[in-house]
Amino acid sequence: NNHGCNAFYLPGVNPQSFAEGDVVKLKVNKMTSSKTLLPVDYYRLPFCQPAGGPKMDNENLGEFLAGDRIESSPYLLKMKTEMYCEQVCIANLGKGEQRGMKPNRVVQAIRKEYHNNWIVDNLSAASKVEDDSTITTRYWQGFPVGFIAEDTRMAYVHNHVNIEIMFHPVENIVDDKKFRVVRFTVEPFSIKHDFDAIDGVESENEEGDGSPKLQKWATIKKPIASCDPSVPLKKRTHTTYEMVTEIGREPQPASGRVLFTYDVTWVQNDELHWASRWDIYLSMDNAIPAKVHWLSIANSLVIVCVLSAMIVAILLRNLRQDLARYNRLATDEEKADDLEEKGWKLVHADVFRPPTYSPLLLSVACGTGAQLLCMTFWTIIFSALGFLSPARRGALLMAELLFFVLMGSVNGYVTARLYKTFKGKAWQYATLCTALGYPGLCFSLFFILDLIAWGYGSSDAVPFTTMLVLIVLWFGISTPLVFLGAYFGYKQDAIEFPVKTSNIPRQIPDQPWFMSVPFTLFIGGLLPFGACFVELYFILASVWMDYYYYVFGFLLLVFIILIITCAEITLLFN
Repeated sequence: NNHGCNAFYLPGVNPQSFAEGDVVKLKVNKMTSSKTLLPVDYYRLPFCQPAGGPKMDNENLGEFLAGDRIESSPYLLKMKTEMYCEQVCIANLGKGEQRGMKPNRVVQAIRKEYHNNWIVDNLSAASKVEDDSTITTRYWQGFPVGFIAEDTRMAYVHNHVNIEIMFHPVENIVDDKKFRVVRFTVEPFSIKHDFDAIDGVESENEEGDGSPKLQKWATIKKPIASCDPSVPLKKRTHTTYEMVTEIGREPQPASGRVLFTYDVTWVQNDELHWASRWDIYLSMDNAIPAKVHWLSIANSLVIVCVLSAMIVAILLRNLRQDLARYNRLATDEEKADDLEEKGWKLVHADVFRPPTYSPLLLSVACGTGAQLLCMTFWTIIFSALGFLSPARRGALLMAELLFFVLMGSVNGYVTARLYKTFKGKAWQYATLCTALGYPGLCFSLFFILDLIAWGYGSSDAVPFTTMLVLIVLWFGISTPLVFLGAYFGYKQDAIEFPVKTSNIPRQIPDQPWFMSVPFTLFIGGLLPFGACFVELYFILASVWMDYYYYVFGFLLLVFIILIITCAEITLLFN
């Protein structure tokens, strides 16, 4: 048989296979909102909790820094086992909505447009939304906690979910048939169950196999078809939009005692393989076509070409004038005036003069820039090669931290070489400023934002132990590497320039308006921003709006164009 070659995520995420009837864990992550930008822990709201309380997943440093809080849930799933209107628990969501009264936490979350982010087998939940005419499936941002009614402006909670899981049979396994999860979709509904509460008893359709037991918490009066216990399981149908919206049915207000229920549907998909199950997430179901990125690159190339043409034109004009002047035979009058210097000779003795204000500051800034440049380059390269897949949550943040720490040696070396070239004497102080300056500024801002996140009760607040890990990375690895790089930098000879610097600096004549500081600052920021603003938008959208960003090939091209643009701007205005 001829088999096609499928792409496979390179590092570390091993496929998990399940036999029929095996428990498939559903986990909950932080709740996110593109309105407040402050994620909160799922169990901060009075939702159903698993027996014994929720248990935190083992998280890496990147997940903690990203605000992820992955925990266990009370939703019980079994491979290829259909479930109909299973009861989770009865939760008291708080007092009802009244004018002039502070709403309960669930209502607040719904009004702030918070979304649930559930996970099955490391796969994020896609959200299916249905109305009278359309069905929309979205593969980012999870599914909403509830909705606001257009007529009454009241908040209603999604207390029922249809969980649809696609699976693929594992090939080359003969004895025990195994399956792998390849897609996970949640369709939320709001159903006002009229019920009488009972003590939690085992659900009648459970098998005595020692696995976790389903509980029955209420007797539902006038149930929808999927919740009707009088209908045998084999004849039941799953909850549909028509059942929920039929005449006489109302949505569940986000207050009082609420019964939470769920359906589970298993669908076999022989076309979709485990190795490519993340593809639709990373492409966001082609919500952003590739031509948007190509147009961005074309726009950036136009800027580069215009700048290049300007630089070439200016250099050629000046070079021709200088060559014509120097090759011409001097007249007696010019000899008498001793051939006054013109062109590049005016500035050749001042080009490499150290800054008068602070050579140390320039050296530290150049060293830090080299460190950030190397960190960005290697992060993009490893991401483009597929090593930093979103399937490994927190991997991108951890890679950035790791590369920044390791590139401390580059920072120390560049700073030392430049500072020695500028004939600086306070070598130890310069190295200390390099090791503590930029990381100290970033850590101070990070600590202030962390305190604000703590104040709001957000899961973005980094635990104290994680803060200690960052300090150890800073002082235990980055700082020694900076000093090591500086040691080798100071051992090298100072950089030798092609021309000598005069002892007396030449007076700078008045400059035209387009060489003034405000204009050069404006243009020096505008053109590089114009070269990368489209990719920058998508990157920031992935940070703040929970989009997926996985077009690192485009990003690498834009990064190279950005570097060229910055270099050309520097040439043009210096």
